[in-house]
Amino acid sequence: MIMQQPLALDAFARSPMAVPPLARDAAGAIDEAANAAIIAHLEAGGVELLLYGGNAVFYHLPLHEYEPVLEMLARLPAATTQVVPAVGPTYGLMMEHAAMLRQHRFGTAMVLPHQGITTSSGVATGVRRFVEAAGIPALLYIKHEGFIEPEDAAALCRDGLISAIKYAIVRDDPADDATLRKLVDLVDPAMVISGIGEQPAIVHLRDFGLGGFTTGCGCVAPQLSVALRRAAAAGDWQEAERIRTIFEPLEDLRNAISPICVLHEAVAAAGIASTGPLLPLLDRVPAADRPAIAAAAKALLAEDRSGAMAG
Repeated sequence: MIMQQPLALDAFARSPMAVPPLARDAAGAIDEAANAAIIAHLEAGGVELLLYGGNAVFYHLPLHEYEPVLEMLARLPAATTQVVPAVGPTYGLMMEHAAMLRQHRFGTAMVLPHQGITTSSGVATGVRRFVEAAGIPALLYIKHEGFIEPEDAAALCRDGLISAIKYAIVRDDPADDATLRKLVDLVDPAMVISGIGEQPAIVHLRDFGLGGFTTGCGCVAPQLSVALRRAAAAGDWQEAERIRTIFEPLEDLRNAISPICVLHEAVAAAGIASTGPLLPLLDRVPAADRPAIAAAAKALLAEDRSGAMAG
């Protein structure tokens, strides 16, 4: 893998940023063949940006697995695919991860949000120290209200420490978001990506001018996710809305049960790759929910493939 540059903002206009699960074998070890199959599926669908964070359960990744996972993620994707690994969520892990990232060639890394024992200025200081230690800019992840205030995020951007911001605070009405409005008033909206999948992405791109979006369900239907991004880039909001609704059944299950656990199940149920067990402190979805997830995942994949045939 050649040395990757920090995220270029125009990359978000071409491709959604997929957030895949990290596949494991039945014994719980990293399954390289299954992860290669997931990456190949995404790349075949036109996805050029991969983010390994929450859906890959980097929150609970043992420290001894971090460098082997980095090595695998540096080797498996195509040279044209940009990979962003996550660090943290605690400050101690961020700094341990920074030292390991120094030995690899990733252009940026996402700082996972830690909820609870934080202050906004403290988070900003931690990000600054991580960037200095790792030697690469950070992708800032704003998932919880008050984790980092827009003013502190803007200061990090002004100092050249941030490659992009993933904004993922869930609202009942994504159009009614004072925090996001303040953020895009203080930083270039093109630096901010919608971080909650396809469902709020149209509102975030159209009404707030965000630069792109992340996708979980796009790991099942990458061509549809790419098509939604291209429709939005062309200002064809009617087509973007049509595609968005195709993702709803699986997204509704993720929201009702668990976004991470349902996606882990869905990728396997669709036949893309076996994903294996989840790390504690998570677990597989209840058996009663699996048939509905499998049906939604297979239907979404069929829509993805029918769209490709029609094209």
